[in-house]
Order: sequence, then C-alpha cells, then structure tokens
Amino acid sequence: MRGAVDLGALAAQARRSEQGVPSGATAVTEQSLQELAQASLQAPVLLAFVSSASPASEDLAARLARVCADEGGLITVGVCDVDAEPAIAQALQVNAVPAVVALIGGRPAPVFQGTADDAQLLDVVRQLLQIAREAGMPAGDGAAPGEAAEPAEAPLPPLHQEAYDAIERDDLDGAIAAYNKALRENPRDADAKAGLAQVSLMARTRELDPATVRAAAAAGDAGAQLAVADLDVLSGAVEDAFARLLDVVRASAGDERDAARERLVELFDVVGGDDPRVTTARRALAAALY
Repeated sequence: MRGAVDLGALAAQARRSEQGVPSGATAVTEQSLQELAQASLQAPVLLAFVSSASPASEDLAARLARVCADEGGLITVGVCDVDAEPAIAQALQVNAVPAVVALIGGRPAPVFQGTADDAQLLDVVRQLLQIAREAGMPAGDGAAPGEAAEPAEAPLPPLHQEAYDAIERDDLDGAIAAYNKALRENPRDADAKAGLAQVSLMARTRELDPATVRAAAAAGDAGAQLAVADLDVLSGAVEDAFARLLDVVRASAGDERDAARERLVELFDVVGGDDPRVTTARRALAAALY
C-alpha cells in the first residue's frame, strides 16, 4: 500500500543496532556500500550476509572478521543484515544466508553460500590477498587500504642517495643495484620501489628504436608489446600503455600473460598510485585476473 512502512525491515534494523556487528567489521547499508565499493579499489572487501533467523550466519560473520584481522586487517569485512537491507541482498543476488560476496576493484564477485570452517575462511582471505598482490593493489604490499607512504626526511637514506648519485653519473645499472639493495633490506620501502621502476624504465628504453618496436608489436610480437607500452609511458600516453597491456593480459596465458601483468604493475609504480589512470587500470586488471 502506498505510504505503508516495512515494519519487518525496521524491526531488523533495530535488532542489528542493538546487537551491533562483529569487532572489526562494518555494518553494510546503501550508503556504506558505496564507501566499501570505493575502498575495494585499494584492497579487497568481503561482505557477509546474515539474518537474525540464522545463528550460523552470525557466527560466520564473526569468524570471518576475526580471520581477516589475524591476517593483518588488510581486507575490510562488511556485515549485511538481509532483513534490514533486502535491496542490497537482491542487487547482489544473495538468495540465502550465510553467504559471502567479495568486492574487488569496485566489482562484486560471489565467494560462497553456506557455512565454512576457519580453515576455509583463511584460504579465501589468502587467495584475495594474492589477487591484490597480482593486481598491484596497495594491500598486496602489506599496506593498509588507503595508507599513504610517509615522505622521506632529509638527508636521504644512504642507499637512496647512492641511487641518486648514480643517476647523476648516468650509471643506471648502479642506480638499479642501489634500489634493489634498499628493497632487500626493506621490501616495503615505497620510495625505493618507485625509484627502481622509474630507473628500470629508463634503462629498458634508452637503446630502443621506436619505429622498429612498434612495427614488431603490430606484427604480434609479445615482447614488443611491452616495449611499446614503456615508450608510451615515457611519451605521456599513459592510458594507451595501460590499455595495450590489459589487452595482452586478457588475450594471453602462461608466461606471456604473467610478463604483461608484471610490466603493468611496474608501470603503475612509475606513474604513481594516486594517479586516477592507475586506479582505473587497477580495477580493470583485477577484473581480468579474477
């Protein structure tokens, strides 16, 4: 009836408000779902669908939040009460609880329906973290979603200074060696990672003949596709470079696909993780890999 109030939904919302959500999880509403979708551009999100009529679903959500927290808290867990938010469940095609859906790069992907033990939940979480690593998401490097790298304080760390000095001497191999050593000492050194990507790009392209590699790429040479993407980034055609490598990832398999994915992730570091073109390409890469 026009103007009628869904008393069942209001009652479910009241129960959820009283009970709260598991520690470390976020209540999923139409508003928070948009925020979670945005967060999934930086790190995967898991949505657990529950109902007060299903104690097993409540237990699953609590255990999922605990497993994600134990694995570093890099994956956000959202808990959606299907009684209070039936529209969300319908939109994500959840027909029964318990159910878990992942958000990766802003896109939903069903994970499983029914209950699961902690070992199975741990396997799901680790698989999603692997996808994050392959897609070049910040969470794949062990950083929390949205966490920004701290700017380097002056003076520069010794190995960074060594790399800069080598670049000044046009000794790109020496700069690469210095950055690699810095990363061996601290794999989470974001400045060293970006510096290595930039210097490696310079080294790969300094002897390239653009006309030759573009002709080879047009003829279907897989290695030439990567070289043309490098040249495009250097010339400022970043979107063209990303689109080329994404096409290779989608159309290839095995070593060829891995090489294109790795080059694309490396070029993300060259362009910078905050660049909107990188955000868009990360989303497309996650969709191609999942």
